[in-house]
Amino acid sequence: MNINELYEIYCQYPSIQTDTRRLKQGDLFFALKGDNFNGNEYAHAALEKGASYCVVDEVIGTEDSRLLKVDDVLIALQALAKKHRTQFNIPFIAITGSNGKTTTKELIHVVLSSTYKTYTTEGNLNNHIGIPLTILKIKKDAEMAVVEMGANHLKEIEGYCAYTMPTHGLITNCGKAHLEGFGGEEGVRKGKGELFEYLKSSNATMFVFNDYDYLQNMSEGYDHIISYGSENEHSDFVGKMIGDKQFLEVSIIKGAHISNIKTQLVGGYNLPNVLSAVCIGKTFKVSDEKIKSSLESYTPSNSRSQLIIKDTHTIILDAYNANPSSMKLAIENFAGMPGKNKIMMLGGMMELGKESHQEHVSLIQLIKQYQWLHVVLVGEQFKNIHGDFHYFNTSTEARDWFITQHFSNTNLLVKGSRSMQMEKVLE
Repeated sequence: MNINELYEIYCQYPSIQTDTRRLKQGDLFFALKGDNFNGNEYAHAALEKGASYCVVDEVIGTEDSRLLKVDDVLIALQALAKKHRTQFNIPFIAITGSNGKTTTKELIHVVLSSTYKTYTTEGNLNNHIGIPLTILKIKKDAEMAVVEMGANHLKEIEGYCAYTMPTHGLITNCGKAHLEGFGGEEGVRKGKGELFEYLKSSNATMFVFNDYDYLQNMSEGYDHIISYGSENEHSDFVGKMIGDKQFLEVSIIKGAHISNIKTQLVGGYNLPNVLSAVCIGKTFKVSDEKIKSSLESYTPSNSRSQLIIKDTHTIILDAYNANPSSMKLAIENFAGMPGKNKIMMLGGMMELGKESHQEHVSLIQLIKQYQWLHVVLVGEQFKNIHGDFHYFNTSTEARDWFITQHFSNTNLLVKGSRSMQMEKVLE
């Protein structure tokens, strides 16, 4: 089965599924393999549940004309995505970075959607499976596409660009994330910089946040740059934070005339995310009024900088991900917010490799610089370094402690890596 034949079938059955539990009548099933599963084993079950065809690289059991044999199912999925991508002559905006990718993607999406039919990555399906699935969900009526790209090792972004073929792109930042896979901060910049390298090679457009010198250096010498920032007067778009007592407020003072954008985002660290959405919206001629209303109506979800009022507690839930860079920003922002009775419940940070111990020690040192009602540390990463702070092995144990304290009128920050499931402390 070659890719052109497979694409003809996809055009007839454009709904793709990789999980038989979510299969709908007429879906095209791709039998992917993982470390602990072999999708080929479920191909016949998928057909019985109503799949139109199953793309397999092993035929297990009886032959069936609806089993489409390829050399490698994952490679076929990515090649199909590339084939589909070539059918469009619209802006494809790629986003990568260490922190803020998903929030930035969501903000850009709501701004562009105010004026254009815009497709984007669902949730954080930003890997070697999620990105091709995102592309294959784009329909003929598309006018814009926004694709989020995550990565934890070198050459990953380069591979995604090969079939996403972005016409525009931005790097939110390069921080201390996935140090184990990238081999350090320089590796992070090199890995994320693969997006800029692709954009240069294809004569595409970069959106560059000028507040970060390293992003200026990574884009140096390239002509097709549209810049944004809060400090650099040479930026095409400039915005300032005018308040973040509870929610972030922003005014755009260059490139647009938008004052007092009252977002529902917590934390000044979201300023670059808002500015990127303004920059891209204006680049594609979205009106100031629509940009403002779109940004003000966006409500964060999925445990990303959510402000929650529960009983007498004011809670910042930011438990979708954590690395040294995002932890530092969250703690400093929380320390600077008004209010008393501040409690932090922090989970361990993952994928830091040999630097894990020192990064957690540094985090403890940062915490000690401020006054807190209580600090709760969760996970084995803190086990031998928690000092005078409360320590628990799991978020469930931390929740049980919190319940027994009968606190009232507290301000609470909950943050940690996804695997720590820190949101459980609120159950």
